[in-house]
Amino acid sequence: MNLNPAEWKKKQESDSKALCLDVRTKDEFDEGHLNDSINVDFYNAANFVKFLHELDKKKSYYVYCRSGKRSLAACEIMTELGFSSVFNLESGYLGWIENGYEIVR
Repeated sequence: MNLNPAEWKKKQESDSKALCLDVRTKDEFDEGHLNDSINVDFYNAANFVKFLHELDKKKSYYVYCRSGKRSLAACEIMTELGFSSVFNLESGYLGWIENGYEIVR
């Protein structure tokens, strides 16, 4: 499900058991990321899929990338693998920053 930054932030903050996944590269992640996010590079396909198989499919996952395209693809893959609660930050990290939300550097 695509959510704008305000919806995504509100929903994520109200879900204490949710995990936030940053699917950008390690270099992108190191430049700045959302607090408590876990970095797993979408472009490293084998590692990405392996990582997904280790997750609890019953939890909620909030997924973002730079602009929302990689994270949308990641959400689609997760849904195909049986994850029932995945949320894409439709404007990505850039949209998050544009809204003035907090990041970690």
